[in-house]
Formats: sequence, C-alpha cells, structure tokens
Amino acid sequence: MSQPGIPASGGASTGLQAQNGAASASGSPYTNGPVQNALLSSQVSVSQGYNSQLTGSYPHLIPAKTLNPVSGQSNSGSSQTVSPLSNYQRHGQALYGPPVASHPVTPSLHSGPSPQMPLPTSQNPAATPMPSGSFLPGASVPSPSNWQYNYLSQTNHCPRASSQPTMTGNTNLMSPQYVSSGDTSLQNNVVKSGIISNTNNGSMVVHNSYDEIEGGGFLATSQPTNKNPTTSRSVGYSYPSLPPGYQNTTPPSSTGTGIPPSSLNYASGPQAFTQTPLGANHLTASMSGLSLHPEGLRVINLLQERNMLPSTPLQPPVPNLHEDIQKLNCNPELFRCTLTSIPQTQALLNKAKLPLGLLLHPFKDLVQLPVVTSSTIVRCRSCRTYINPFVSFLDQRRWKCNLCYRVNDVPEEFMYNPLTRVYGEPHRRPEVQNATIEFMAPSEYMLRPPQPPVYLFVFDVSHNAVETGYLNSVCQSLLDNLDLLPGNTRTKIGFITFDSTIHFYSLQEGLSQPQMLIVSDIEDVFIPMPENLLVNLNESKELVQDLLKTLPQMFTKTLETQSALGPALQAAFKLMSPTGGRMSVFQTQLPTLGVGALKPREEPNQRSSAKEIHLTPSTDFYKKLALDCSGQQVAVDLFLLSGQYSDLASLGCISRYSAGSVYYYPSYHHQHNPVQVQKLQKELQRYLTRKIGFEAVMRIRCTKGLSIHTFHGNFFVRSTDLLSLPNVNPDAGYAVQMSVEESLTDTQLVSFQSALLYTSSKGERRIRVHTLCLPVVSTLNEVFLGADVQAISGLLANMAVDRSVTASLSDARDALVNAVIDSLSAYRSSTLSNQQPGLMVPFSLRLFPLFVLALLKQKSFQTGTNARLDERIFAMCQVKNQPLVYLMLTTHPNLYRVDNLSDEGAISINDRTIPQPPILQLSVEKLSRDGAFLMDAGSVLMLWVGRNCGQNFLSQVLGVENYALIPQTMTDLPELDTPESARTIAFISWLREQRPFYPILYVIRDESPMKANFLQNMVEDRTESALSYYEFLLHIQQQVNK
Repeated sequence: MSQPGIPASGGASTGLQAQNGAASASGSPYTNGPVQNALLSSQVSVSQGYNSQLTGSYPHLIPAKTLNPVSGQSNSGSSQTVSPLSNYQRHGQALYGPPVASHPVTPSLHSGPSPQMPLPTSQNPAATPMPSGSFLPGASVPSPSNWQYNYLSQTNHCPRASSQPTMTGNTNLMSPQYVSSGDTSLQNNVVKSGIISNTNNGSMVVHNSYDEIEGGGFLATSQPTNKNPTTSRSVGYSYPSLPPGYQNTTPPSSTGTGIPPSSLNYASGPQAFTQTPLGANHLTASMSGLSLHPEGLRVINLLQERNMLPSTPLQPPVPNLHEDIQKLNCNPELFRCTLTSIPQTQALLNKAKLPLGLLLHPFKDLVQLPVVTSSTIVRCRSCRTYINPFVSFLDQRRWKCNLCYRVNDVPEEFMYNPLTRVYGEPHRRPEVQNATIEFMAPSEYMLRPPQPPVYLFVFDVSHNAVETGYLNSVCQSLLDNLDLLPGNTRTKIGFITFDSTIHFYSLQEGLSQPQMLIVSDIEDVFIPMPENLLVNLNESKELVQDLLKTLPQMFTKTLETQSALGPALQAAFKLMSPTGGRMSVFQTQLPTLGVGALKPREEPNQRSSAKEIHLTPSTDFYKKLALDCSGQQVAVDLFLLSGQYSDLASLGCISRYSAGSVYYYPSYHHQHNPVQVQKLQKELQRYLTRKIGFEAVMRIRCTKGLSIHTFHGNFFVRSTDLLSLPNVNPDAGYAVQMSVEESLTDTQLVSFQSALLYTSSKGERRIRVHTLCLPVVSTLNEVFLGADVQAISGLLANMAVDRSVTASLSDARDALVNAVIDSLSAYRSSTLSNQQPGLMVPFSLRLFPLFVLALLKQKSFQTGTNARLDERIFAMCQVKNQPLVYLMLTTHPNLYRVDNLSDEGAISINDRTIPQPPILQLSVEKLSRDGAFLMDAGSVLMLWVGRNCGQNFLSQVLGVENYALIPQTMTDLPELDTPESARTIAFISWLREQRPFYPILYVIRDESPMKANFLQNMVEDRTESALSYYEFLLHIQQQVNK
C-alpha cells in the first residue's frame, strides 16, 4: 500500500524511514535515523535533532484522551511538528500506517542544485501533491533540493498517555494523526482534552491542565447583567468616566497615558445597527474593485537591475484588503505572514515553492494597548476563538466566527458599549475595534492562584569565573536595579553559588548578615533550610544588599577550578519547584563535575568546514532538566561568559526547552575586554527591569482549512498546539510553519489569532490576543505579488537551523540556495508568458537572492571562516529566538555614510532631531577613502573611517587632530560641543534604543584588526569562500533557466 501522493516504488518514498524511536548504532535513543535531505520535512521537529523519552513526570499535563499512537516520545522545544490529518486520510479512510520498507535505505544527500520537473502526482484525489526535491524526507530523486514546504511525514511527539497499542521502531512515521469527525471545533484546536466546561446544570468543572484553561472556560455564557448598567466609580488612566474594566494601560517605560480618546474612533450617542460589512461572506463586492500598486506587478531582470536595495528601511507588503478591514489589521511588527495573499489550495502553494508561515512577536512592549476587564470574555463556543474585528455580526444578537464559521449568540453584557455608553452596539466594543487587545482574565483561567514573581540567581564562582571579574558587574547591576525588578510586595529572591560544591545563602529576616550553607554532596543534592533561601525581597532587602556587596570578594582567593553546573541547576530547580519563576544562571566554563559534566568537542582545524561540526548536544541531561523546569513553571536564562569552548550546543538546551534565553559574551574579562563589561551591564539592566510574564501558555489558531505543523522558538509543546512558556519576555520571537489542509475556495478571507495567557509581575492573570486577517487568492501571480520577502527569509533561516542540526550544515546551505532557485523557476515557468533571457523575478522577491546570500554568509551558516563553534551555536540560538526585525539586521546589516549627516529628512523624537541617512548597499564599491561609514549589524556597530576622511569629521566628531591619532581601540565617541558630534551621537543612540540588546561601537581604521569583521559583512562582495552577489545571481540564473 503506497502513501497517497507518492509513487509506490522509487522516487520520494524511499527516504520515508522512521526518524525517531529507532536507536542509533551507538545505542543512544536520541538520534534521528537516516539523515533527511529536506529542511522542510518536519522531521524530528526538535531543532536539536534528538527526542527525549519523557519519564511521565507531569501526570497533570497529559491530555485526557489521545489520538496519537506514539509511545511516550516527547518532542519539545525549538521546533515542533504537528502533522495535519488530511495529509494522510479523509473521512472514512482506514487509519493504518502504510508498511515501511524493511531494508534501510540511505537517502542521497544532494550537494548541488540540479533542478528537474516535479514528480507526477498520484491519481488519488485525497493526495497532497508532492514535488520532488531535497526538502522531502530523504528523497533519493536526482532533483534540486527544493524546499518542500507542505509535506508532513512526522507524527507529533508531545508526551501522551496512550491507551492504544504503541508502535515503536520504524512504524510511527506514517501513523494516524488526529481523527477529525467533521466537527469544526477540532479543526483548529486539534485535540482538546475535556474542555467543554459549559455544563448545562451550571456546575463547575475543575480544570487540571492549561490546555483546558486556554481552550475553554465558562466564557461564552455571560453572567446575567442589567440591561443598562450604571457605574458609580471611574477606573482607568485616560478615560475618567469609563465604567470598570475599560482602561488603557501603558508599560512602565512609555511616557504616554494610554490611548487618546480620538484614536479609537468610537461613535458617540445611540446609533442604528449598521455594521460595515467586513465578514468574509460580504466581501465579494468590495474585493473586486481593488487595484494593486502597479509597482508590485513589475517584472525585474536582476542581472540588469541588481541594485534594488531601498535607501529607507524595507516595509512589509500591505495585504490586498478593503481599507475598512486593513485599518483594523494587526501591526506587522507583532504578527506577519510570509504570504500576504494566501493560496486557495495546497496545490497552488506547492506550485509557488514559497514557504507559508507566521512570524510573531507576541509580548512586544507597546505604547498603546487596550486593556479590557469584563466578566464576559466572548469566545466562539466551538473553536474558542476570541471575538475580534474580523467576525461578522449577522444582527445585534448573533456573530459568526471568522475561524470556524459557527454562529454564536452575543452575551447580554456585551450589548452595552461602555465607551459610547450605548446599548445595542456590540460591533463598536473595543474587542471588535482592535486587532491587538489584552483581557484581564477571570479565575476560570487559573490552575492555581497567580504565582509571585520569583528570581533566583545562580553564580559560577570557580577560579576561572573569579578571574573574569564578572561578579563585580553582575552584583553591581543587581544592586542598582533591585528596586526596579518587576513585582510587588510578594516578590521573592534567592542566590546560589557553585564551584565543586554548592553554596546556599540564608537571608532570613532577623539575621545580622547573610548565612552561607555549603552542600558538598553533589551526587545527591538536597536543599538545606528551604524556607529561608528564597525570601521576600521587601522584608529582607538589607540582607540581599549586604550579600551583593560581599559576594564579589568572597571567592577572590579561590583555587577551585572545577565546575559542578549540573548539580547546581538541580538544586536550583528543587528550590524553585514549589512556586515557579525565573532562574538566571551565570557560567564561565565547561561543566566538569557531577551530572551534566561535558568534555571538549571542538576541533579548531575543523571550524571552517561545513562537515563534522558538533551542532547537536552531547548529553540529554540539560534538555530533560529543562522539561522538568517547564513542568514546574521555571524558565532558565543562561549567561555564558567564556573565552574557551563551553559546549553551548549542550548547555543551551536548558534555556531552549524552558522558554528562557541565552546570552553569550565571548572572551569576557573585566580588564582585557572592557567593551564586553559595558555590554553586559547595559543588557543586564534591560534584562532585570523589562516586563515579564509568568506561567504562560500560547496558542495560535487559524481559519478552518489551514493547519500549523511546526513551531520555532524557545518553549515546550505541551499538547498538540499549546506552547508552554514558564516565562515570556518582550524580546522573544516565534515562528510557525503552516499548510493548506483543505481547499479555501469558499472564503475570501482567512484569519490567524494568537492568544497568550500569562501572569503579570503584579499577580494579574491576563490574555493578550493578536488577530491577523489576509485575503485568499486563486492565481500564482497573486501569491507572488503578496510575498513578504523578509518574513520568508526569516522563516527559511529557522528551518535552516533545524536542517543544520538534523542533517548537516552543507545540506542546510544547499536547501537555502534551492529555495531561491525553486521559487524563481516556478515564477518563470508559470507566470511569465515569454521566456526572456536574464534572471526574471517578481518585484516582491527582488531582494530574495540577496537575503539568502546574506544568510549563507551569516555566522550560523557560513563556511570558510574561523568562527568558534560556540559563536556559531549562539548565532543559531538567536535565529530561533529573535523577532524578525533583529534577525534581518544581523543577517543583512544597514550601512550608512555618516561624515556628512544633515538635518534633511531627519525625524524628531522627544525634541531630539535624529538624522536619517540613506541605507547603502553592502559593497566596498560604496565606500570611499574620504568618508566615514557606519555599519549597523544588530549586535555590533562598526564605524569605518577612511584614510582621507575630512578633517572636519575627525576633529568635530572623533575629537582627534589627524587620522593617525585615532586610537586603535576606540569604542566611544566623545561628546563634543559641535553640531556634527550631536548629530552623530543622536543617530547612534537612536539606533541603540531600537533594540533590547546593546550593540558595542567599534571605530575602525584601515589597519584595525576589526576591519576584517567590517568587510566580512559586505554581503555583496566576494570572499575567499563565498560568491559575490553578481556571481550568485549568475549561478541562480543558470539553474533557473536550465
């Protein structure tokens, strides 16, 4: 029996071996079977390339019923795959996996692109057409490594209690997925575990998992309310007369006072019910009259017009929607899609050879955020979507869900609009006027009382750590920001230090000084006096301050060189388990003692090759501990300050799967590397004082017919589509890959909604909801027209990290190149009527080859350089965890000429004038010896000063008399009383303010050692190991025109 859509013999079927469960030759259960040659094959899903056998440690997290016969495999963390049902069977079709070839087949790894026509699709009408290429699992067809964006051959590996017979070894690759009964409630939320808690008799159902809480509640039924409620007190910042529950709050950092009344555009006074026809069922007329920007229809020959980089920051494409809908749409900084026009069918998506996915920045700091407190949070009774601007009101009493199309009743309380004080205007409520909104959640959204903010700091105090001097900086930063830690009177804090033993600090109220307790048994860690180690910050503040002042001196004479990081993390986990919270771990070397000890694996002479480099963890200890942490609502942030190899590939798992972050300061030293000290202090200040959400979960829903199958970011997938985020921070980004599971021919619009349920540092349970609406199109031309090249590049980068880990770096690089070849070949063959010579691209993809070339030269994927392994791994961590805007900046930096800054075109922010010089192409052709050029590469700023730079810039900005006097290690600009200095400093400060990390500034002369780094970022130029942009375009053209 062959799988639908795949030839029974030969072709793509040969590589469909099971990827998990089968032990490797070494006996480790954490390998992935045969290497895939498909970045996109959603194969093992974990970006680290191994699965962990979960030991059933969280009985309360396991959904009540399961439809997935996977035997306890846990698939968690950076990229998880969930396969949609309809790729496998339709209703009534047998749910048995096809037999898998009994003899092992080694998939061929394509090293070079050699495009061919796609394989013929099977005659089976239920089949998903599956083009050939390297992005199908292990295809051994001599075809290009075209990224296969839709095809799923993987079961979901979330921990499940399974009452069905388990399958092991090579059987679960094709095992049945979620059984769909045709009930729309299962389409988007996939499997819910006993969620319906709206019982007829009104009795409460006790929730025992977050899946039930976010998935459902008592929310569609409102409490009986008075038809015209009156209020006696005013609540909120900017609306003095608002009834309780409608307030606009701003984050502490912003200066505004909420949303000005004018910006919400709510009508006042009684009005007849006239909803603008926004629902999908009303759109035909309004869609037909739209005309697209003619620029978008241009066809460009990149070989003739390759300088397509705009001189101002690239803006995301605007969806082709009626203006009434578009003005309500979600801000693309928070939520954007790789294709702003969604293909009607998976076949059309396959033809375009472009990836379909979403990029999210869900907890971003916002200046304006409508916050609603209401006893009724209105949600679809079927799919649990939150009411949003893109639902349609059939009349005053009924609304139609824009995701599953169920018709719901409007609760009585929702009829009253507190902003206009009018009854009978549900369509004018803030929930239906804002695509981004935050709800204050009632008690139904809690599994337990909201946890207090808990911060535990774990410090490496071995000889190596003391030598770096980092403790001085960190303790000083903590002292400076102690009063600014997010929290309230319940905030708790604690400290652990470790070398070959573990040291706890009792900070009990009433002690005259902190008391140190040493545990030397690292084989069986226990917690001495657990009640006094995490203390209330307000009650014990003086003791905490005493400890922070004395800690840096306590270990100055230490000779202890060993590092027992694993046992220290176990101890910290035990200490935090009862509450949850944030663990901040500072480590300066490879752990050498106890559980989690690691051995050096880096071979310096292998650094530049794309072959045998160790991108996978050498132990599963850190991943397993991270899953334990996630189960107890603990996130771990790792600060690695090291001049030597520390195996970040293994250590990083502790943050990746617990929804933490990794910070890396290579060669940190308080004397030899003062710029790293400055960077650490600035980033710690942001880290300690930024907003934080505790015990969070996030779910992404989409319109019926679409399905999400792979997640990217730092988290654990707790059930099929629920991301567990013990901490959520405003600097974290996420990505998901999607497929078109069922034809969208009956609708003109689709919507996506992310809901983030979290506990604020003030102990409030809140839900932040973002909703995005996009049009559906039926032609390939329209799909290409709406392509968002930055989002596509960002999603491909996430996929390429997974591919590097599960297959190899060279595979990932080939796949990136073939992503360009395949999409441009598809465009050439299907939408261009006459086959012109040259490399013809649609206007929307004019920068696609440039951005992919930039990715190939980015630290994560580059070859031929002597990059440290830990630096490469850190770059990969950043790809997976950074919001798109920062990822693009580190991939394709911005270059500006700054020796002639003027106020022309400047912007004004808080009475400061910020110059806006044009962005230049990344090529030495754009440099001149008589100028100064600033490169903004995200985490670093490089100011290259030409040998013949004008005297004016040298003296008025750099404060030196001549070029020779520029210091070799200049990392700060002097504040001079000149307009040139003011402009340059204002511009650099403004760039730094745009991001959560602190970019160091290096001033570079011609003979500076940093010049090589500056030139390395010149993406368009040739290097010893990489093509120039023009050569790359010739290569692409050669492949496309074959």
